[in-house]
Amino acid sequence: MAKAKRILIVEDDPAIALIVEEALRGEAADIAVAANLAARDAALASNMPDLLITDVVLPDGDGLASLPPSVQQAQIPVIVLSAQNTLDTAVRAADLGSYDYLPKPFDLTELIASVRAALARRSNAGAAADVDDSPSSHGLIGRAPAMQAVYRTIARLASNDLAVLVLGESGTGKELAARAIHATGLRRDGPFVAINMAAIPRDLIEAELFGHEKGAFTGAVARKAGRFEQAAGGTLFLDEIGDMPVEAQTRLLRVLQSNEYSRVGGHDLLRADVRVIAATHRDIAALVREGQFREDLYYRLNVIPVEMPPLRERRSDIAALVGHFAAQGQAAGLPVRHFTPEAIGLLERHDWPGNIRELANVVQRLTLLARDTSVSAEEVRNIFGTGPETASGQAAGWDERVADAVGFWCDNALAAAEVELAGKFYDVADRALFGKVMAHCGGNQLAAARILGINRNTLRKRLTELGMLHSRKGS
Repeated sequence: MAKAKRILIVEDDPAIALIVEEALRGEAADIAVAANLAARDAALASNMPDLLITDVVLPDGDGLASLPPSVQQAQIPVIVLSAQNTLDTAVRAADLGSYDYLPKPFDLTELIASVRAALARRSNAGAAADVDDSPSSHGLIGRAPAMQAVYRTIARLASNDLAVLVLGESGTGKELAARAIHATGLRRDGPFVAINMAAIPRDLIEAELFGHEKGAFTGAVARKAGRFEQAAGGTLFLDEIGDMPVEAQTRLLRVLQSNEYSRVGGHDLLRADVRVIAATHRDIAALVREGQFREDLYYRLNVIPVEMPPLRERRSDIAALVGHFAAQGQAAGLPVRHFTPEAIGLLERHDWPGNIRELANVVQRLTLLARDTSVSAEEVRNIFGTGPETASGQAAGWDERVADAVGFWCDNALAAAEVELAGKFYDVADRALFGKVMAHCGGNQLAAARILGINRNTLRKRLTELGMLHSRKGS
């Protein structure tokens, strides 16, 4: 390591400044600390560092907005540390050419790795761009670590037009992420056009994507612009791309490779001037292995993946999301409601298989049905079917139905003089249970294992035993 390196830390919290300084002691010969903008500017004027680590909110101003031009001109890499863990902060950091953005509380190991990489790649620091002072997170809500990873990825997409594949379970906010990528990117002033590939009849997909000429097929009474044409200069969002027929995938691949297309029934070549963002809740890598999705198209779309976390992995965001959906309900004419801490606690402990979409529906239902201005824990329990109003009714009724079904199955097995009933019953029950959960998760084994409360290897083994999953050689 070159001992001539110098690092300047701008942090007003003495404890954090000391921790960072000590953690980086072996990474540079000289480490200076400034507690405010005035001290920072004085340090920069006397000796320009090889790396600047800065907080955003400082006693005398904004650590990002006030960066001197000399830092950018000298291509000094900047690592941003901030407790303002919103997408806007991450985007602002990226717009200013910062090398990295680490939300507080940050991992020291991650910080050290980022510092080493920044010092090694100083000459490649990005150029500055205009600052976006908007406080908006562009519809994305949450400060959980899993969402911070999303913000950081989106921020790094702001300065390029690379294709993006948004992955995640149903209801995790994949379209919101796509809209945020558009709103913070180079094409923010162009249109955002969305199309759900699962909702279009397979014989009309090409016409929807690329448009058609008059008379191209029965019902084509006039020329119609396709989604590529409508999105020119902006972003085309292909939702549920995993449900796209293979034959249509081939045409889409050709367009993405050549950036040219023609309308159905036409010969004129049109330029595909769009950024493509695709999304799916399905295990698209598995679809590739099964021959249901073209491998070359997968790699063409999956340049930059954005993984939207399920709500159970960001429970600390639930309170903020509840407040957001309650405010939305109020704006739509629903009563003003507040959720008690006990109610929020129950919502935070729920597994939310339907993710944010399910949470939004539950909040709206509670807002409408609550008997008072405050939503109580009891009302939340009733919604989930675990309260006193349903414990002896609906929930118990289902238990009785299951017991009756098991009894009927057992009576028939005994009448047939069958033996080893336990193993046979577990096969029947597991096939029904695992099959239902796997279908709910779109074939995603990891998600299904989480819901079932078992590890993925146990799930795979049991699915194979039941003939529901064919093992591959070497796997």
